Amino acid sequence: MDQRTKAALKKDKFVTTTTHGVEWAREHRQSVIANGAILLAVVLVAVVSAVVYNSRSEAASVAFGAAMQAYQTPLAQSGQAVPPGMTTYSSAAERAKTAGALFQAVADKYGMTPDGQNARYFAGLTYIEAGENQQAEEALKKVAGGWDNNLAALAKFALAQLYRDTGRDPQAIDLYNKLSAKPTATVPYGLAQLQLADLYQSEGKTDAARQIYATLKDKDPKGAAGMAAAEKLNPTSGPALPQQ
Repeated sequence: MDQRTKAALKKDKFVTTTTHGVEWAREHRQSVIANGAILLAVVLVAVVSAVVYNSRSEAASVAFGAAMQAYQTPLAQSGQAVPPGMTTYSSAAERAKTAGALFQAVADKYGMTPDGQNARYFAGLTYIEAGENQQAEEALKKVAGGWDNNLAALAKFALAQLYRDTGRDPQAIDLYNKLSAKPTATVPYGLAQLQLADLYQSEGKTDAARQIYATLKDKDPKGAAGMAAAEKLNPTSGPALPQQ
């Protein structure tokens, strides 16, 4: 086959392919336009959603910062002169109520953002400080069931303490065991176990407490939890943990 023939065949093949492409595009013109419109709409929705989310996240961050500032406001000391324009609180409970309302407002308005979730957790803590245990439990339970495992673990840890303080030790034990089974960066295994042992000790179950301390001491002798457990078993001052 000579070069002229080859060139003619290539040209015919190109023309045929191009013709088929044009015919397909003509036949499916409406479908192509519709699919393009759908793709454009999806892209626009994604862009708008991202802009809205970023805007809400920034607003949530500002509101959370204001609530945290109130939470960290110093308490007024008796007889101490307060500089003009400086906000102070006479008690931790008063401060907690003010900050708690701000945290709750952030959680209600921006609950889908990270700062909104953080605000709900801190609202739970401030409810505890203000003595509003029912509200605290409700707020912390919502955070405990959230998507952020580290924050959820902190909420469960705070809930366990609330249960202990309100005479619900079995519920606290259940949470400590769950936290031990699935440790996180915020509530590691050793911390959950130390709290569980402390609870058992407070109930007079010293054998159970000693068993936990001994296990922690053996598993991580140079770690913080292991050294704390060793101190509980053999305190440097005062009597050692008694045998039951």
